[in-house]
Amino acid sequence: MTQAHDLLADKVVVVTAAAGTGIGSATARRCLEEGATVVISDWHERRLGETQAELASDHGDRVFAIPADVTDEQQVQNLVSGAVERCGRIDVMVNNAGLGGEKSVLDMTDDEWSRVLDVTLNGTFRCTRAVLRQMVEQRSGVVVNNSSVVGWRAQRGQAHYAAAKAGVMAFTRCAAMDVAEHGIRVNAVAPSLAAHPFLTKVTSEELLTELASREAFGRAAEPWEVANVIVFLASDYSSYLTGEVVSVSSQHP
Repeated sequence: MTQAHDLLADKVVVVTAAAGTGIGSATARRCLEEGATVVISDWHERRLGETQAELASDHGDRVFAIPADVTDEQQVQNLVSGAVERCGRIDVMVNNAGLGGEKSVLDMTDDEWSRVLDVTLNGTFRCTRAVLRQMVEQRSGVVVNNSSVVGWRAQRGQAHYAAAKAGVMAFTRCAAMDVAEHGIRVNAVAPSLAAHPFLTKVTSEELLTELASREAFGRAAEPWEVANVIVFLASDYSSYLTGEVVSVSSQHP
């Protein structure tokens, strides 16, 4: 882990898909360590409550939980309005919600394709649209989207996920241009491989071993290592970056 430097002191940060032990919860923890007040969200209410309680044990009343399914427009609106009601504003939105899986195009159904795109791409769009309207009123704010290197690199069994993540990249670049005049920044991270329990549920051990072997360090990233880059993009240290996709990877060809 890295030492905190109050990079997000007095900021209000919202993180989607923050329950459990993945990138979302690691990002919430790092934002709290950097001085932010954090609103965590997830569709799974029990896991969300457990995560909130765990984070609150270290950071007290600076962490709130609001359940939301990013595929439901009303729940997204409730997340944004609820965060503003509790905290007064939203300075940073981290769109971490995404859905993966491993399936050949030959066997993929319409429902499997649509579900991944609805959570990963459409969910990012819904949350970004909702929070940008709030940020335009504030005339400030930062959005950080979670994409993936598979948006650039071909990988078997990942057509639906890769298409969604490539869409997140393109959406990030265009959304950044739409709100630059309001002093709002929109960027994305593109991790290659981050180790967390959920990944092992949707990806075969064989593929995970193969992907780790391609990394220069011979291992997957820890979720907090990805979270550190998200914190950088959320902070004033990246004040001139917008419309950028930052790779969080040690992968070699």
